[in-house]
Amino acid sequence: MDDLRDTYLARIADAADEATLEALRVEAVGKKGAVSLKMRELGKMSPEERQVMGPKLNALKDEINSALAAKKAALADAALDERLRTEWLDVTLPARLRRQGTIHPISQVTEEVTAIFADMGFAVAEGPQIDTDWYNFDALNIPSHHPARAEMDTFYMHRAEGDDRPPHVLRTHTSPVQIRHMEKYGAPCRIIAPGRVYRADFDQTHTPMFHQVEGLALDKDISMANLKWVLEEFFAAFFEVDGIKTRFRASHFPFTEPSAEVDIQCSWEGGQLKIGEGDGWLEVLGSGMVHPKVLQAGGVDPAEWQGFAFGMGIDRIAMLKYGIPDLRAFFDSDLRWLRHYGFGALDVPTLHGGLSR
Repeated sequence: MDDLRDTYLARIADAADEATLEALRVEAVGKKGAVSLKMRELGKMSPEERQVMGPKLNALKDEINSALAAKKAALADAALDERLRTEWLDVTLPARLRRQGTIHPISQVTEEVTAIFADMGFAVAEGPQIDTDWYNFDALNIPSHHPARAEMDTFYMHRAEGDDRPPHVLRTHTSPVQIRHMEKYGAPCRIIAPGRVYRADFDQTHTPMFHQVEGLALDKDISMANLKWVLEEFFAAFFEVDGIKTRFRASHFPFTEPSAEVDIQCSWEGGQLKIGEGDGWLEVLGSGMVHPKVLQAGGVDPAEWQGFAFGMGIDRIAMLKYGIPDLRAFFDSDLRWLRHYGFGALDVPTLHGGLSR
């Protein structure tokens, strides 16, 4: 045992790295190590011999483990000393110029929209981006044969064979947030629901993931006149053009009745779009009075309450306001593009201070 002790303590002291030290630990006190094998011999000894050899073997094992721990700490200290010697920084060198980040146009426009509608009493509501097809389609009065429910237009989540749970989709609009808000809070209400939405489309003006903001206002005497006033006030504040004209055209959406597409006044001069002037019109959003079936799906009595809803693409109105020609550039992660179109990180949009300084 003395030879065993002297041999391993000497080899531990000479170990140059942690890998060698670990190999010695396994060789000496591992399950099949030299000390462990000695301990297995205790069963062949008489009780008197075990009383003598047992404590000696335990003491030997503890001494070797202590030597291993001490050597490991010494190697770690030596490695740290080496790093401190080779890795150093001259703190007297001049500092780099600090680069201030920029806010993405989508984030900027979302904040602008929120500030404008907050001034008109609208709260912000949120909901899940993965939702059941009931919230995304059925509750919004979208029939089973509607083209929007086809797999070529909507991203359905994978289901295992035999799974009887309702299908889940990546939401195609933020309208499910309206249903969830009505279920939880009822009427009256006044909310906007900004967020990401997903559709299977990709070109210069469409991307598989984009951003929408939808609005909902419910009360006992709300009419299309209130909707028209809200939208005109929004466009005047967002595009920073007083007296901007709007045009409502009859349309059809499953979740509103009557429904209307909304155009804003614009002109094209020298290939440049100007909002709020000229004789042209540009479609920007869909709107209408909330369909009674949608109110019922949200747990609201359509005989007592009524209201309006609208929805527009945040990416689209950002392109119109800031002259961004290609929707796909929003998602390219090109720092040059962001430095050109980005906004100051500390410039928070407010109606009294200015939306886009």
